[in-house]
Amino acid sequence: MTEGLRYAYAVVRDTAAPEAALDALTALEQVPGVAGEPVVAVRHLGLAVLAGAVPAEDFDEGPLRERLEDMAWLEKVARTHQRVVDTVGAESCVIPVRLATVCQGEEGLRRMLATGRERFASALDRLEGRVEWGVKAYAATPAPQEPPAPKEPPAGTPNAPGAMSGRDYLRRRKTQRQAAERRWGDTEEGARLVHDTLSGLAERARLHPPQDPRLSGVSDRNVLNAAYLVRREDSAAFAERVGELAGRTAALRVELTGPWAPYSFTAPDENAAPDGAESAGAEG
Repeated sequence: MTEGLRYAYAVVRDTAAPEAALDALTALEQVPGVAGEPVVAVRHLGLAVLAGAVPAEDFDEGPLRERLEDMAWLEKVARTHQRVVDTVGAESCVIPVRLATVCQGEEGLRRMLATGRERFASALDRLEGRVEWGVKAYAATPAPQEPPAPKEPPAGTPNAPGAMSGRDYLRRRKTQRQAAERRWGDTEEGARLVHDTLSGLAERARLHPPQDPRLSGVSDRNVLNAAYLVRREDSAAFAERVGELAGRTAALRVELTGPWAPYSFTAPDENAAPDGAESAGAEG
């Protein structure tokens, strides 16, 4: 692999671990990469970038920008990208590269390593032996319970048993609204308890924006969407604690995912990407 476009997945230290992980991927038939290509390690300056050759008709700058508008294609690429990163991450510390990072040949990959060497090395030092766990909490929307409309008593029987006055109807509506508000308050307080407790068990935590139900396909309200950086050896205890917290509030459904490569914690400034990890374009 020398010339042509190269799709980058992750950066690791230049050790034997990347080769062992890639051998495992091949043996399990978990690579092909995003274009059906084998993934290999390209080494430079004590680092290695895991990458594969991809066709220009899909991954050159112009076609790639068009492809990124195709949600089905993008989802398939994202899943393959994550599978490669997480499988290698099970064997060694990895710094994920942004989705759709494409370089010009091996020389472009080496330039990416050289440009981002300090940032990559710092992140590898910080994240060695750590994994990311994701926790989401959902609150089911209370089912609307409309009180029966007030009944009109038959003529001549203004105080007929079972008839509901307009005042009674409005009072019941107010009681139901207050109960729903208390339920939402309990749910959000439960989400704060979950986050505060797990933040105390993790080295770092990051809050993501709530998931849009139109994108996630989950109709329940997302009240917590967080990532936690945890030492590998503490992972079992962390997962056990999540399970305990999940049973605290009946109105709250807690979902644990992971362990993942530390996607949310690769940069000291969590809003920034590592140097050289540019997406949606081919590097020179």
